[in-house]
Amino acid sequence: MLLFTLVIHGWVLLMFIGLGFLFRKGKGAFLIAGYNTAPKAARDKIDEKKLCHYMSRLMFALGACWVVLAAGTVLEAVWLFRVGFGLFLAVSLGGVFYINTGGRLRP
Repeated sequence: MLLFTLVIHGWVLLMFIGLGFLFRKGKGAFLIAGYNTAPKAARDKIDEKKLCHYMSRLMFALGACWVVLAAGTVLEAVWLFRVGFGLFLAVSLGGVFYINTGGRLRP
């Protein structure tokens, strides 16, 4: 059972890291929800390189949160799992808020 848990957490972590490197190269914008479904006129207004760079940092941050969450699962430390889960939610929600306000934290 421990091996299965390690494999699953490892795959999830590799996905975050892989997406982080893909976005870091400025590629993979078609994977970003909202950007890929936006009309061409709206996409032309967005700096795709900056968007990919930000998404790269977000993927690496989520990967780091996942390491904490996975450590809590593997070590059977409920408090560590909860900390990792809370960090994951905070980074996810903060990232979505930041990207949707165009990087402006105040109106």
